[in-house]
Amino acid sequence: MTYSPAKSFKARRLLPWLVAITLLLVFSSSLVHLLTESWWFESVGYASVFWVRIKWQLALGVGSFVVYGGVLWANYQIARQLTRDRVYRFLSRYSNPVQRQQIERFTHLGVVGLVFLLSLGVALRAASAWQTVLQFLNPTEFGTPDPIFQRDISFYMFKLPLWQGLQDNLLGLLVWSLLLASAVYALKGEVRPERGWKYFLTGEAKAHLCLLLAAIAALLAVGFWLDRFSLLYSDSGVIFGAGYTDVHARLQSFWLMGFVTLAVAALFLIALGRSGFSLPIFGIVIYLGVLVLVNGMYPWFQQNFVVEPNELTMERPYIEHNIAFTRAAYNLTSVVSEPFPANNSLDRAVLDANEPTIGNIRLWDYAPLLSTYKQLQEIRLYYNFEDVDVDRYTLNGDYRQVTISARELPVEQLPPEAQNWINRQLKFTHGFGIVMSPVNQVTPNGLPDFFIRNVPPSSTVDLPLDQPRLYYGESTRNYIFTGANTDEFDYPQGDTNASYRYTGAGGVPLNSWLRRLAYAFDLGNVRVLISNYFSPETRIHYHRLITDRVRHVAPFLTYDSDPYPAVIDGRIKWVLDGYTSSDRYPYSEPLNRRTDMVSLVENTNPLMRNGVNYIRDAVKVFIDAYDGSLEFYARDRYDPLLATYSQIFPDLFKPIEELPANYREHLRYPLDIFTVQAQMYRAYHMENPEVFYNREDLWRFPEHGEEDAVEPMEPYYVIMKLPQLEGEEFMQILPFTPANRDNMIAWMAGGSDGDNYGRLLLYEFPKQELVFGPTQVEARISQTPEISEQLTLWSQQGSGVIRGTLLVIPVEQSLLYVQPIYLRADQGELPELRRVIVAYNDRVVMRETLDQSLDAIFGDAVAPPPAPVDPGTEPAPPSTVSDLVQSALESYQSGQQALQQGDWQRYGEAQQQLERALQELNQQNP
Repeated sequence: MTYSPAKSFKARRLLPWLVAITLLLVFSSSLVHLLTESWWFESVGYASVFWVRIKWQLALGVGSFVVYGGVLWANYQIARQLTRDRVYRFLSRYSNPVQRQQIERFTHLGVVGLVFLLSLGVALRAASAWQTVLQFLNPTEFGTPDPIFQRDISFYMFKLPLWQGLQDNLLGLLVWSLLLASAVYALKGEVRPERGWKYFLTGEAKAHLCLLLAAIAALLAVGFWLDRFSLLYSDSGVIFGAGYTDVHARLQSFWLMGFVTLAVAALFLIALGRSGFSLPIFGIVIYLGVLVLVNGMYPWFQQNFVVEPNELTMERPYIEHNIAFTRAAYNLTSVVSEPFPANNSLDRAVLDANEPTIGNIRLWDYAPLLSTYKQLQEIRLYYNFEDVDVDRYTLNGDYRQVTISARELPVEQLPPEAQNWINRQLKFTHGFGIVMSPVNQVTPNGLPDFFIRNVPPSSTVDLPLDQPRLYYGESTRNYIFTGANTDEFDYPQGDTNASYRYTGAGGVPLNSWLRRLAYAFDLGNVRVLISNYFSPETRIHYHRLITDRVRHVAPFLTYDSDPYPAVIDGRIKWVLDGYTSSDRYPYSEPLNRRTDMVSLVENTNPLMRNGVNYIRDAVKVFIDAYDGSLEFYARDRYDPLLATYSQIFPDLFKPIEELPANYREHLRYPLDIFTVQAQMYRAYHMENPEVFYNREDLWRFPEHGEEDAVEPMEPYYVIMKLPQLEGEEFMQILPFTPANRDNMIAWMAGGSDGDNYGRLLLYEFPKQELVFGPTQVEARISQTPEISEQLTLWSQQGSGVIRGTLLVIPVEQSLLYVQPIYLRADQGELPELRRVIVAYNDRVVMRETLDQSLDAIFGDAVAPPPAPVDPGTEPAPPSTVSDLVQSALESYQSGQQALQQGDWQRYGEAQQQLERALQELNQQNP
């Protein structure tokens, strides 16, 4: 083969074009995705948030690529220039100069590729650090100094992460530069071990590498200086944070190692003027020896022979730091503690005076109620209730706690033969309506007494639902198109289906060929470009999963695991709680550090298991279920982390003062953060260092459930009147028991209404009083003969007995314990609430209803006198046809379940109810 300079010249000219085309193809999908994302952010009104993020990602990525690649390339070229009169050793086997030139060119291209890949990796990592950089540039003071270095907490939250990241990346850059230059020198014969260890490196190669090694040593010294601050996150001692050994041994060792490392750097510089390399090698040996002695042996000796024999005395001030900073990080300093006498003074008069509390005791557990909703109200196989949520409404003049669930339409549940592009993307686009029922009411068949049900919705309360359609929800994972040249499925209507055309402003308009082309490329589906179903009014809706939607706008927030729907202004609004969180708060105990903590957070937000040690209930997000519009409200004006985000994104958050009153009525203090705070308070209510060290007063969550399925009790919402409040409020509560006993020692409440939102109250029982805990009450229930016999009889008759959650209900200065009992056929999926157990003081009773159980303990309630009848008052309207059909269906299903269980008495009752419903239905349709 003959070497042709002309062909080589053409190849060199063609190569850049080939590289450019390849890069364009590789990055074209990213560029198109960037374009479609800009349209999406514009459609939701947060384009400024998007461009702030993209601007900094591009600046950091491009800047890092240029700097990293430039430094690597410069060191490579310096090494090549200094050895330009030498050839690579491996080329000596080739006698043909053309071959040598080609191989050297390929070697050169390999280095270009390596530099490119290394720079690209660093650029991508730098681009992902945009939050860290923006926090560094927009810090907010906490006003609290750390106890060791006296630096404000903001330094650790906003400054230190960037300094550590810079040091780490610069160190990597210099190490790669050293390796690259060393490879060139070694391959060109500048590194010669045969000369001996003192003189294996000489000349200009030695000068270049000594400068790089000196720079590396200087950066290592900076690393030791920064490591001092990381001691405040130490987990090597009795507490999280710097302990006695950290402050009196490791801190000094970091200072010493910093100076030693700088001395080694100086030795590398001194070696520039000396003939040999022995001085730096001697310095490295000394460095390693000091590192082992000072950084390893000295702290070990201090811990084992000084601290551990006198641990409490030595660690006392650091335990105090840990307690104080943990309580501040989890906002436990706001907990107000009150005594609760538990004097068992309940009587019928007290119950009647607290009727709103008694009337809102939750009898429906989430799991059996969700199963019941699915059986009675999913209507068609393609509808789905994702979960059941609790909220409160003022309905017909009464403050009621209700359960609510949205009827969504996940296309995955369509039959296999209906799984086509038209149905998934154009036809089955939205869910329809909600179901709502009071937490405490039950039909005679043991089923929920619905306030809102059916499709289209029928309601028995004054709560208008003008727009029941859900295009955005908890199970809407696919993208859809609206405004197409075909009708959407709306809801089933007898033997046919009602149709609908979307009229909202949600989604991204596909009003040009450019947009259709971009989305066809982005989605990988050519139908978007060529389909005849599209029109100028067509819109694409994606990021429809509400948790994905809010994370797309504000990924720096942590979100609650339980979004919930609320009916506001005749529309369905999703409410989602956003938290500011961090793992950088000094001395604060992380959630996942102790195994007893980890086991309790497994059922809460997964993000809270990743070392979080600071959290605030900072943001409230409202998502419209019809058009997907987003509203972020900044609730915690005192949170420095939220203040920093507000500086970075000035157009993102609205002040909480702008939140409309009817929105504010549906704010709940979130279960996730309340659970986290309660978990931490189990140990951190102990403020005395000695008590804390000995774990003398450690609490735990009560356990509940059957023997083979015992789990910690979760917080639950109630409507009740606290002892120092004038009226009933919506709140969540959770009891505590001592760590190794089952009696109850305290209970915590988190307010959700008005000015008491977020107020944490702790009620402690007298130490000398025995107050039964949930486990003990459940044991008493199981040991009550008439109850255990009845439950056993039901089980033997083929019914599945479900013991609901035992709720502890504080009433005035006393406690009620309430547990619902559900029955379900072994082959059925329709639980029925059949009994309610009430325990008070030394009595345990089980009756068909809560009122009957209370009457059995406290005597019959005095019936109120009948209200005077206005002669001009219209009689109550008869039941609607849909209500009667629903009643007949419930009676039939209840009868079938009773028949399967052999319960002939209940079967006869169900048949009578079915007959009455059919007779009344016949009267309305003669």
